[in-house]
Amino acid sequence: MPRRYADYSSFKPIARATHGELETISGIVTGVFEQRPRTGLVITKVAISDGHGTAFGIWFNQPYVEKILTVGTRVIFSGRVERQYGRIQMGKPEFEVVEEGSAPIHVGRIVPVHPGTAELNPRAIRTLVKAVVDEYAHLCEEFLPESVRLRRNLISATKARADIHFPPDEGGLDRARRRLVFEELFLLQLGLALLKRRFQIDVKGIPHGPDGELTRRFVASLPFTLTGAQVRTLAQIRADMESERPMNRLVQGDVGSGKTVVAMSALVKAVENGCQGALMAPTEILAEQHFLNLRRTLGPLGINTVLLVGNQGKKEREQSLAAAASGEADVVVGTHALIQDEVQFHRLSLAVTDEQHRFGVRQRARLQGKGESPHVLVMTATPIPRTLALTLYGDLDFSVMDELPPGRKPIQTYWIEEGKRQRAYEFVRKQIEEGRQAYVVCPLVEESEKLQAEAATQWAGKLRTAFPSLVIALLHGRMKTEEKDLVMAGFRSGKTQLLVSTTVIEVGVDVPNATIMVIEGAERFGLAQLHQLRGRVGRGAHQSYCILVSAPRTDEGRERMQIMQRTSDGFVIAEEDLRLRGPGEFFGTRQHGLPDLKVANPLRDMAILEEAREEAFGLVEFDPGLAAPDHLGLRSALARKFGAQSGFILVS
Repeated sequence: MPRRYADYSSFKPIARATHGELETISGIVTGVFEQRPRTGLVITKVAISDGHGTAFGIWFNQPYVEKILTVGTRVIFSGRVERQYGRIQMGKPEFEVVEEGSAPIHVGRIVPVHPGTAELNPRAIRTLVKAVVDEYAHLCEEFLPESVRLRRNLISATKARADIHFPPDEGGLDRARRRLVFEELFLLQLGLALLKRRFQIDVKGIPHGPDGELTRRFVASLPFTLTGAQVRTLAQIRADMESERPMNRLVQGDVGSGKTVVAMSALVKAVENGCQGALMAPTEILAEQHFLNLRRTLGPLGINTVLLVGNQGKKEREQSLAAAASGEADVVVGTHALIQDEVQFHRLSLAVTDEQHRFGVRQRARLQGKGESPHVLVMTATPIPRTLALTLYGDLDFSVMDELPPGRKPIQTYWIEEGKRQRAYEFVRKQIEEGRQAYVVCPLVEESEKLQAEAATQWAGKLRTAFPSLVIALLHGRMKTEEKDLVMAGFRSGKTQLLVSTTVIEVGVDVPNATIMVIEGAERFGLAQLHQLRGRVGRGAHQSYCILVSAPRTDEGRERMQIMQRTSDGFVIAEEDLRLRGPGEFFGTRQHGLPDLKVANPLRDMAILEEAREEAFGLVEFDPGLAAPDHLGLRSALARKFGAQSGFILVS
């Protein structure tokens, strides 16, 4: 697709060309001049006249121009006008010789600007693309059903592809883009609709019985009362799991809303029905925390939980694998290690994925494949704006947990310049002296995990020198599992007062006595990541604080800091993050298994997304196998879009 467009469609008489404006003029070449100053430059000047005025095009070190623009040639110039000493000139204008019976490519129209390279400039690419469009655009497959095109007033595939590159006018460009956006979103929604139908109708799950004594004992053991949002979400999950169709539900909950308890309750229900549950987390630290939490909470109920992560010793790993396969393990907690081929379950009926935005569609599908159509519960603490939720998770049912447990005090957030860092750390020291604990998150180093670990080590050394009386520990992703366990155990117990860490603590870490979070280099983080990090404090009864140490150099960077100070509502922050960064960067990591959006922007194209979704879901309801003659082209289009995954999506 063109990167942008330059509108050179409006011609002006040379005499009326405006200084400083992009203008398009036309005339006959009346003179060609070449100058060679002592600097070694070759300056080529070409004069053109339209009978009412004269203008000069000027090029540096491009002597080929005088071979093309000879005296008497009719030519079009497009560029920025300079009026100097009564002379009208354009520096390095786009130009094209006017040939009888042919439309111009580079000037005199809305001109596409395609991404170029050092060896291949946009003008050369434009020439090639024009040749390809003229020769092959008519061969583009029309896979959208005619009824959909008529209903949504969409132009043909051929015209859309021709006009997106060489639009006849602004209206033609808009119509071409609308068609391409619609078809891109339509294919994505069609795939999601087929996935959803597969779970709702074509696949039979494992129906669970009503809640029994084990579930009642679990709820009674909780040291708090469930929030209204937790009760509502659990009722939805209960209805799903008691149905014959597999649950396929996304639970969105802001930081601290209690998603883990909801997942625990679902796992208890699975075990109560003689089945197993699995919980997959994106990092070993989060998986280990879930494991300890589940073992502590569910162990007294007689539920056996085992851990399966990549860095386990051989003996421990073999024991966990055997327990999962035999059914001795009621619940298996792990990372990506859970979806490896060697992992087998006795009777898996519930697959829970935590922090779903870190995983892709294929990884979720592989976990589901470990059982006979198990119920699926995916959770995320990164609130997802509705536009992206429909784009990425349109096959799932939604539950939103927008309520925090009572008694939680809002976290006070402050943005300070680097010059005030010492005052901030003095405040940290005073909080620790009062019995609290603190986190310090190091600046983000994007190059590698190794550099990130080195930076964190250096930061911890500085703080140990500055505060020799404090017990300071270090945590980063390159540490061995046993080392991480020891560090986190020391922090949870209160022995460690200050934890210096990389972003490995971004999700899941829960230490109620930790009340202060300092984020160094905060301008390097996205809004959603800052919100996640801030969510590690504010989990107890004491007032908590988040200090953003930042010296942003851009307006957007300053706006991010202001937003963090202004609100702690994760859904508001998510919308702002999407607005500032755009959908392509919102999650930070690529969604494996989902096609890239090359034309559509869910934020800007929400209305078209709604139309595409309505058409796709309606079509699947009418023709779930895409067997109608008018729908056969959609099969190959889906295969091209989703690749190997199309077989999983399309069930005829």
